[in-house]
Amino acid sequence: MRVAIVHDYLNQMGGAERVVESFHRIWPEAPIFTTIADRAAMPAALRDADLRVSWMQRLPAWQRHFRAYLPFYPLAIETMDLRGFDVIVSSSSAWAKAARPPAGAVHVCYCHTPMRWVWDYDRYVEREGFGALTRLALPPLISALRAWDVRTAQRPTHLVVNSRVVQERVQRCWGRSSEVLHPPVDIGRFAVGSGAGHGYLVVSRLGHYKRIDLAVAAFTALGLPLEVIGDGPARAALEAMAGPTVRFRGRVDDAGVAQALRDCRGLVFPGEEDFGITPLEANASGRPVIAYGAGGALETVRDGITGVLFAEQTAGALALAVQRAQSMAWDTAVIRRHAEGFSSDGFEARFRAIVAREVSR
Repeated sequence: MRVAIVHDYLNQMGGAERVVESFHRIWPEAPIFTTIADRAAMPAALRDADLRVSWMQRLPAWQRHFRAYLPFYPLAIETMDLRGFDVIVSSSSAWAKAARPPAGAVHVCYCHTPMRWVWDYDRYVEREGFGALTRLALPPLISALRAWDVRTAQRPTHLVVNSRVVQERVQRCWGRSSEVLHPPVDIGRFAVGSGAGHGYLVVSRLGHYKRIDLAVAAFTALGLPLEVIGDGPARAALEAMAGPTVRFRGRVDDAGVAQALRDCRGLVFPGEEDFGITPLEANASGRPVIAYGAGGALETVRDGITGVLFAEQTAGALALAVQRAQSMAWDTAVIRRHAEGFSSDGFEARFRAIVAREVSR
């Protein structure tokens, strides 16, 4: 049985790329097809893979302008030569689900989400801060992409999604049913810490929609220490509003993040995500999570056991949740066991079984 792996693009590292790592461990001989790839930005686990990039890799300065080449991705995916493969396994938040498998082949797609900028356009434009010219130029393209997205979403034999939030979105946008399998968490990277550090932690890209402003405002008002790991367009504004107890560390490598999670009193997660892996990385370190009770956090945080949920996305509600977390005694062993239920090994065993089931059908 010949297997091919298809992914949107490999020019950055995130949760979607962790899924591709898992696929590569399950099927190490399978080639990975993608539109563009920057080997320097890829995880070490994928650098030995049989990587097959599209003609987009030859476009001028694609490293800098890969977002400007938006209209080219559908064609790049649809013209990939997948002849001779019996099983296509795709990892898709935009394009990969549109791959054209050979007749009779099984295509199992792990969908991170339908395209956000197509289905939530107004919020996306506001979030990214596009100028007036871009706002005028995009709507016709978005309309065409929406139609393409629905049409090509019917190609996979079976859809697997990362959360119930995405499952509902897939049904609403594409009219398709799907199966939930939470994404892999590399539990082995983390060890239970003592929480010897006296402060709380944020680990996030500093985009406006991440709502890190709530954490900065709450901890400034409480006069409690907060460390912020990450960088992004909102950093300057966040630093301007921060009090003396809030410290910005910028980007930190994986080892530094693991150490910070071991040492902190807890992780603060004020945004709404489709899933969110960082809370589980904190739990793998034995630390509780203070999270906004929406989206993926409802599937990963057990209120009062592995963390504290707050119902209103305000600095005041977050501050009250912090005070509640401080008053509780946390069982680090219970928190760690919870995270182990989301391990990479478990994900890989379950996904392999799903593919085998679909092939047998």
